[in-house]
Amino acid sequence: MSNLVFGLRPVIEAIEAGRQIEKIYIKKGADAGLIGELREMARAQHINVQEVPIEKLDRLTKNGRWGQTANHQGVVAQISAIVYADADEIMAAIPEGKPGLIVVFDGVTDVRNFGGIARTAECAGVHGLIVPLKNAAPVNADALKASAGALNIIPVCRVGSIRNTLKMLQAEGFQIVAATEKSEKTLYEADFTRPTAIVMGSEDEGISKEVLKLCDAQVAIPLGGKIESLNVAAAAAVMLYEVVRQRGGKQ
Repeated sequence: MSNLVFGLRPVIEAIEAGRQIEKIYIKKGADAGLIGELREMARAQHINVQEVPIEKLDRLTKNGRWGQTANHQGVVAQISAIVYADADEIMAAIPEGKPGLIVVFDGVTDVRNFGGIARTAECAGVHGLIVPLKNAAPVNADALKASAGALNIIPVCRVGSIRNTLKMLQAEGFQIVAATEKSEKTLYEADFTRPTAIVMGSEDEGISKEVLKLCDAQVAIPLGGKIESLNVAAAAAVMLYEVVRQRGGKQ
C-alpha cells in the first residue's frame, strides 16, 4: 500500500518531517529502545497507536506479487490521506457575522458513513468536522471516495478529547446539539440560527453518556415507520438541512 511507512527509523523520520499520520501499528508487547521513543513521539503528536499481532503487520507489508513480507521491525505507520486542521484554524475561517456550523463525531467508525456525512456537510456549508483521535473512522482512500472528494475541501480537526473540545466551543459561544432518537424534543423545535455544533454518535450505541452530559440540547428526528432510527449519515443530512432551512437556505 502506497500510504504505508514501515520500519522504526522511517516511521520516526516521517514524524520528524511533519508528515501527518493516521495511525501507527506496533507489534504487541514491543516497548524497548527506539519503540519506546516512538511511542513518546506519537503521544506528543496526538497520533493514535494500536498494538497488533505481528501477523497483521506482515499482512500490511506483504508484497502482492511475490508474497514476501517487508522488514517492518514491528512498526507500520499509515499516512493520512488529508492534511488535518487545528480547531483554531476552523474557528478563524468562519466568515465574520455568520453563525458557525460544525459537525462533531463521537464514535462514528464506518468509513462510508463518515465520508457520506462529510459530503453532505460540505454541500450544506459546514465550516469544519471534528473527530476524536481514537474510536473514529480512518480518513483513508475509501472515506475520500465516499465523500466524493469533500474531505479534500472541508477542514477536519482531530482531537484527543471530544469533551474538552466541546467545552472550548461552548466558551466560543457555540451551542452543542446532540442528535439522538431518545429525545422527546424534535430538531424542528431547536434554534439553529445560533452558532451550532451538531454531535453525531455511533450506529450501535449513539452518543456516549459523557458527551451527552455536555450538550446544551438533545433533539430527535421524528419517525413514522417501524424502524426505530435512521442510518447516521441519513440522520446527519436531515439535521444539517434543517440548519440550512432555518438560516434562510444559505450558509
